[in-house]
Amino acid sequence: MPVYEYKCSACNRVFEMQQKISDPPLAVCAECGGVVKKIVSASAFHLKGGGWYADGYSSGGGKTGESKTAPACGESGGCKGCCPSAS
Repeated sequence: MPVYEYKCSACNRVFEMQQKISDPPLAVCAECGGVVKKIVSASAFHLKGGGWYADGYSSGGGKTGESKTAPACGESGGCKGCCPSAS
């Protein structure tokens, strides 16, 4: 079940509530009885595994963070067969 975050407009209390997606949003603060609104909270985001590099691509044995650039169109057969200008 997802966890939603709410903020009370009367007492400024911020709290989390575990609810089903189909449940209606809360309307009343359990502490003071004030009106609550659902707020957008920061989500957790973790990159895991060995597939992430500083430049976004595997450097194929080079140093991490070393940028690799592709040859320009037509240069050393750079995009021969895939680019219309290389035909």
